[in-house]
Amino acid sequence: MFVVSIFVLLVLVIVGLFTWRQADRRADATEIERLLEFQPDRPEYFSADMVEGLPEPAQRFLTFAIREGTPLYTVAYLEMSGQFGLGDKTTPKYIPMFAKQVLAAPEGFVWEMDSTEGSPSISGSDSGTWTRFWLAGLIPVARAGGTLDHRRSAFGRYVAEAIFWTPAAVLPGEGITWDAPSPNVARLTMRKGDLEQAVDITVDPDGRPRKVEMERWTNANKRKKYQLQPFGGYLSNFQEFEGFVLPLHVEAGNHFGTEEYFPFFFADVSQITFPR
Repeated sequence: MFVVSIFVLLVLVIVGLFTWRQADRRADATEIERLLEFQPDRPEYFSADMVEGLPEPAQRFLTFAIREGTPLYTVAYLEMSGQFGLGDKTTPKYIPMFAKQVLAAPEGFVWEMDSTEGSPSISGSDSGTWTRFWLAGLIPVARAGGTLDHRRSAFGRYVAEAIFWTPAAVLPGEGITWDAPSPNVARLTMRKGDLEQAVDITVDPDGRPRKVEMERWTNANKRKKYQLQPFGGYLSNFQEFEGFVLPLHVEAGNHFGTEEYFPFFFADVSQITFPR
């Protein structure tokens, strides 16, 4: 009887965890559906006069990233593979990963990741409101969100990614300002409600962005305390997608530009589309 009771309890726990995991998946799908609604039905077409009056490095970047006459879609779907570091600079603990992402700045994003090797696997999602990862699809190993700290940190991520993957979303408009700290650096500041993030983009003479950097609100430090600290990455392997010239390789990490820099994210994008 005792063995039967233990077995029944174990089954109930497994069913409960499976149900919980499925609820996370439904939340991902609901948020993705919400974000896709922000795609413009009848977008404007890009013209260089849209960026007249901006600082010269910002004009250089935007006219490189968006071809003349491109429909200005602001929501992107991406697929990528690469490596994700679970440790620190001393012990990176890199795992291979495959991920799908919907990016819709300034409204949010959903990044769904699965480790492509290893047993047991790690899977889950990151978004503007949560971080949820599972071991073997049944054991929750990371759950965060529902706080201003998390929202502010996530906002920093998807503002930076909007610059190089959805440049139409950072054209001049409500909540968007540009300035130039130096001749080859354009600074975007995006605001949405109570959130604000500035990001610096270093550009080549032709406007190609080579790196992005910012002061990001994060607790990725030894004290595990939220604070502003350097974050950034390098961009390469540019290709054109529906009139947008975008990087397919990204390396990024915490403490960017310092001796403590730990690049925990290496991604090679295999697909970028702009869902209608």
